[in-house]
Amino acid sequence: MAARTSPTERQRRLGAELRRMRTSADVSAELAAGLLGVDRGKISNIESGARPISPDRLRTLAYNCACTDDTYVDALVEMAQPRGRGWWEKYRGELPQGLLDISELEAYALRMRAAYAMHMPGLLQTADHALALFRVVIPQLPEREIALRLAHRVERQAVLDGDASPPYTAVVHEAALRMQFGGREVARAQLGNLLEKSEQPNITLLVIPFVAGSFPGAGQTVLYAEGAAPQLDTVQIDNSHGPVFVHSEAQLAKYRAHLDWMERIALPPRESRDFIRAIAHQL
Repeated sequence: MAARTSPTERQRRLGAELRRMRTSADVSAELAAGLLGVDRGKISNIESGARPISPDRLRTLAYNCACTDDTYVDALVEMAQPRGRGWWEKYRGELPQGLLDISELEAYALRMRAAYAMHMPGLLQTADHALALFRVVIPQLPEREIALRLAHRVERQAVLDGDASPPYTAVVHEAALRMQFGGREVARAQLGNLLEKSEQPNITLLVIPFVAGSFPGAGQTVLYAEGAAPQLDTVQIDNSHGPVFVHSEAQLAKYRAHLDWMERIALPPRESRDFIRAIAHQL
């Protein structure tokens, strides 16, 4: 199988898990190469995500690394299976790699939890709200890229609308609800969209009011995507340079604790909807 010139975040994650499995078992790259019948350089490429690994070879590696967690190994095998092109691939070369990686992460997540202090959840934004955000990027985006980002954002949202859509819980702070990106009418329509989406059975929307006080990670935008095995959960964090993906055990535990805390102090779903309606009526 040919090497990849630009592996996706999911492909890099598979490679990182294989490296973690090998090094935890104190298996050298040379020994792994011998077990799989490849040269040592290919082990490095597999572990960087630049080269695929067959399911049979993956199971051979797991067996020889004494990995007995069948759920984890089966999930890794599923990640290694050849797949068709995801819808986001049509934007490759047109949009930053990180945006495509977010789409891929959402597409394979079994459950998603998210927290927003100053922005609306991307999966719940109206086109006008998203457009207002894209127009205030520094440096200013060309009109063509704005149009591409908007189209990509709208297509991303379909992940929540299918029959097999994953459960999605979004915690939104009152500050985000009161921001008027795009002006009053756009803001009012955005709040209406939140209310409409929150009625879907797979979507839970929770609001943290100002009076709830402080909580950890208040300045971050966080997406916690659950994988087929707990070890394969991923946290995606937004920053000004693009998305960051973290998946160490310590980081996953930290962000689970962050989200647990925020969900605990947030208003329940019904009260959250009433709170959003009250803000919309003030606009």
